[in-house]
Amino acid sequence: MTTARRSTSLNPADHGKPAPIAPVDRVKLRRIKFEFGEPTPMVRHFANNDLVFSHLIAMLSMSFPPGEELFIRSVRRYSDQIKDPALRQQIRGFIGQEMSHGQEHRSLNDKLVEIGYSTKFMNAVFKPIQRLEDWLPSLMPLAMTAAAEHFTAILAERILSNQEVQDMAHDPEVKNLLMWHALEEVEHKAVAFDVYKTVGGPEWLRIAMMAGMSSLAFPLIAVATLVSLVQDPDGRNPVRIARGTVATLRGPLFKGLTPPLLRYMKPGFHPSDIDNEALLAYWRAELFGAEGTLVDHLK
Repeated sequence: MTTARRSTSLNPADHGKPAPIAPVDRVKLRRIKFEFGEPTPMVRHFANNDLVFSHLIAMLSMSFPPGEELFIRSVRRYSDQIKDPALRQQIRGFIGQEMSHGQEHRSLNDKLVEIGYSTKFMNAVFKPIQRLEDWLPSLMPLAMTAAAEHFTAILAERILSNQEVQDMAHDPEVKNLLMWHALEEVEHKAVAFDVYKTVGGPEWLRIAMMAGMSSLAFPLIAVATLVSLVQDPDGRNPVRIARGTVATLRGPLFKGLTPPLLRYMKPGFHPSDIDNEALLAYWRAELFGAEGTLVDHLK
């Protein structure tokens, strides 16, 4: 399929130019089910007995269901304006994948609550965000979704590329969930971006939204993790928390994260500028090929 050449102009008059569209079969809905705590009981510090990293993963998981719902709304709001059949199919795949992510993370979150975690902080964070969404111009949530998808795709690429990161999950079913989620985040990384550009989203707003999210997301994640930690009887040791925090920030998931995130802020950037095709091919076969490790999880 021939793709349109994208514009690098900051001029709002150029916004109607079509965006590059990913291959039609790139975003595929997989109906899947994970059984957390089965057959191996899930322990509280499920991420290799790492106190800080376990709470971090728990808070990220609790942010996903409401976050995915926001992403779906922001893209669906413009779906009727999309005429390109390839992008329309991408949107259907994106919505299906995000709905599935939300469903399976809710299942994990239910298990996390059972073993002592709380959803209260993340619920409190997303309620005002959802109310604010109703007052914002509709392009702003879409710009936020495009930026957030870049963020999650960078983290997902690191999960798929680094055995050490994969091993940190430790709990086998949590690891399975993260590998599946990471694969699909990379698969649909460009969908919201392509919708945004196709409907005339300006470069200045796209870049400004990433700047704003970068300055807010990390403090929010840090505060959520800290709030969760202080509710843990094992988390009331400030020395242990400090050591765990330093180890996490210096670890393979977050170390050196800023440069790939900031690539998004370059005028004319497109998610396809980061080539993940070989990585996707490997993990599609590894997870869902004829003898894939997650084939038995498909419904």
